[in-house]
Amino acid sequence: MSPNGSDELVDIAAHLATVLGAVSPVDPVRTPLAAARGRTLREPVRAAVDIPVFDNSAMDGFAVRYADVATASDDRPVRLSVVADLPAGTALDPPLAPGEAARIMTGSPVPTAATAIVPFEETVGGLADSLGEISVLRAPRTDGAHIRRRGDDVVAGEEILVPGSVLGALQLAAAAAAGVPDVVVSRMPRIAVVSTGSELVAPGAPLGPGQIPESNSELLAALVADAGAEVVLRLSVSDEGDGPREAIGAAEALGADVVVFTGGVSAGAYEVVKNTLGDSMAFTKVRMQPGKPQGFGQTASGTLLFGLPGNPVSAAVSFEVFVRPALLRMQGRSDLGRPVIALPAAAGWRTPPGRTQYLPVTIDRSDPRAWRVVAATSGGSHLAGGLGRAEAYAIVPAEVSSVDAGDLVDVMLIS
Repeated sequence: MSPNGSDELVDIAAHLATVLGAVSPVDPVRTPLAAARGRTLREPVRAAVDIPVFDNSAMDGFAVRYADVATASDDRPVRLSVVADLPAGTALDPPLAPGEAARIMTGSPVPTAATAIVPFEETVGGLADSLGEISVLRAPRTDGAHIRRRGDDVVAGEEILVPGSVLGALQLAAAAAAGVPDVVVSRMPRIAVVSTGSELVAPGAPLGPGQIPESNSELLAALVADAGAEVVLRLSVSDEGDGPREAIGAAEALGADVVVFTGGVSAGAYEVVKNTLGDSMAFTKVRMQPGKPQGFGQTASGTLLFGLPGNPVSAAVSFEVFVRPALLRMQGRSDLGRPVIALPAAAGWRTPPGRTQYLPVTIDRSDPRAWRVVAATSGGSHLAGGLGRAEAYAIVPAEVSSVDAGDLVDVMLIS
């Protein structure tokens, strides 16, 4: 990392490597499935039961001996006696003699003697005439037709979810279907969000001369939650005094793993984070726009300290590029990046010389076969209103001098 005050620009990858090199994993905890949504898996999930648990019917219809109905046709229907009725959840396993069938519903256990299922639609009377005696009009396509065999999907003991997976609805359902009641996940990293600036007041409060609504803590708290972490402290400090150091003390008393500051890290006269935390943080100029001024460090007890620029777009981009990967690494995620796709630019825009650009953009989906990327702001790092329209960031490499209409651009999806 370059020394404080240096004019040397550090590559994005180098600064990120410094950040990730300081990250330690948080502790694993065992959590019921109902509380595990959005958490990161730390131990593999292995099936406790087979999926399916038993041979069951894939159709509403009749369990039959395939040999009895193999020749059935519209011209020569096969008549069978219905000797049992099998709803889902039944424990019955009726014997089937030649010429006999059991009415069966989807998901019901298939009788041991049955070798195929005839759907209601393949009989003369269907459901309306499904007890007593039936006439089968069409043979199943093969022996075993419409039977879901035990363990066809998963066998007990098989690994179904790997460590590093994010537990969403589909993953939790898979675990539940495999008979797993709880999982080992990373505990949520605990984050303190500290906005700096004497000009900041709460949104909705009367604005005095030179004052602005404080929005960065709202931004960062939501980004923290989206990254699977929790905010344990959120406050603002002025540009004077020892507020940042006091905030660190309060954060560590709450067990915070990370403190994220916004503002106070640039080259001005009142950069309170830079002026008070020079012994704990290094301040760097990174080859990117927005987000060139960055601070990073660690307390003696191991709490990570991030110093992000104060302009809202800069803070948002800096979080995506540096803080979010660190929070994911803490949780043991296997993928630290957002999805990136390539789209053509709907119109050209300016790029900063020698710095990678992260431009808030929207995606024009009016033609589903030809999506295009559209700038959401003019590129100013203070344009919080335009940031609200963004659903992605266009990433333009430092060596690209301009973006013209039609140029393919890498687009990092954030929503």
